[in-house]
Amino acid sequence: MSTTATQPQGLATPPTQAILALRDIHRTYFKPDGSILVEALKGVSLSIPRGQFVAIMGSSGSGKSTLMNVLGCLDRPTTGNYFVDGEDVSQMSDEQVSQFRGRKIGFVFQSFNLIPQLNIQENAEVPLFYQGVSPRERRRRSAEKLQLVGLSDRMDHRPNQLSGGQQQRAAIARALITDPVVLMADEPTGNLDSATGRAVLRVFVDLHKQGMTIVMVTHDPTIAALCERVIWLKDGLLEADALQEPQPVGEVDHQKP
Repeated sequence: MSTTATQPQGLATPPTQAILALRDIHRTYFKPDGSILVEALKGVSLSIPRGQFVAIMGSSGSGKSTLMNVLGCLDRPTTGNYFVDGEDVSQMSDEQVSQFRGRKIGFVFQSFNLIPQLNIQENAEVPLFYQGVSPRERRRRSAEKLQLVGLSDRMDHRPNQLSGGQQQRAAIARALITDPVVLMADEPTGNLDSATGRAVLRVFVDLHKQGMTIVMVTHDPTIAALCERVIWLKDGLLEADALQEPQPVGEVDHQKP
């Protein structure tokens, strides 16, 4: 294991070699009167190579959720540069960021966020609908991704007809539908029991083995043990950054928050 216990002075790898790269990212939230409410990130620099499986950890208030939002292009840094697949997102307009995020980044959330009125195939197709993809191509790609996560026999079911684990796998299929360069997961097993959580984690591990870049926020060190890199935040700074040998999913018994 290699560990960096202090804030890095530069990127571990150049942006040309990284799928995600942050350069001296600050994120400050202000009160209406212009005074500082909180400095969530205080100069974070890091890079994530293509194909890496990364866990982001830290206590409440450490900045991990803010970092995840910046990495996922859901929030803009106050200062600093952020590169995704070689493009500087920090220089884009809001509309450009929205379109770029839809093409490049897939999201999996703790609460699934499926639309109850739609069946699972229709839920998976939603991102493609907003991108103007034809119905025929949407059906083809959704069937492909649902088969990938083991739900090809549940495509006409609505969310309330599925277990929690099946709903989360459907959410993973939806996140993959645009063939993103990175998959972002925020406590993806937080609402699942241990056995179901392990089944969902196996999907992430299998995707990583196929070359997917995955960034996962988790509070659980046993889940972080599945990853090949663990980043710890404390008070808006990178406290530690460690490479490790991932553990098999069968040895993980994740804990609900």
